[in-house]
Amino acid sequence: MDEENIKEVNNEEQTNLEETTTEGIQIADDVVAIIAGKAVSEVNGVAGMAGGFAGGITEVLSGKKNLTKGIKVDNNEKEIKIDVNIIVEYGVRIPDVAFEIQNRVKKAVETMTGLKVSNVNVHVQGISTTEEKIETEETENKQEEQN
Repeated sequence: MDEENIKEVNNEEQTNLEETTTEGIQIADDVVAIIAGKAVSEVNGVAGMAGGFAGGITEVLSGKKNLTKGIKVDNNEKEIKIDVNIIVEYGVRIPDVAFEIQNRVKKAVETMTGLKVSNVNVHVQGISTTEEKIETEETENKQEEQN
């Protein structure tokens, strides 16, 4: 082959490569849910995810943390809606936690998948009131009052 033919073949291969990387990629809803779940788990003030009974059984049997628990992804071909069901820690400001979740989930999903996230809806399903945490806060408050 002469140099012109080699350049032509290389140009055709590059064009085909560009087409396959931009079109025809399908990302499963479960993958989006895992990305969103990981982003939610990193937000301070989130005690856990609120999922159905089946999700809890799966977690117990497998011994693994289910990152998709409490996440629902609605994917139409142009944009994605994500619903997040959480349990917040006692004493946190809920609007701040929800806003942080919305920002982190949207950024993580859009960055990793290239898909457009239209909505991230946060549903607070409960508050975690662990006795140790409440007692610690009460003790700290009493100490501050004494000082």
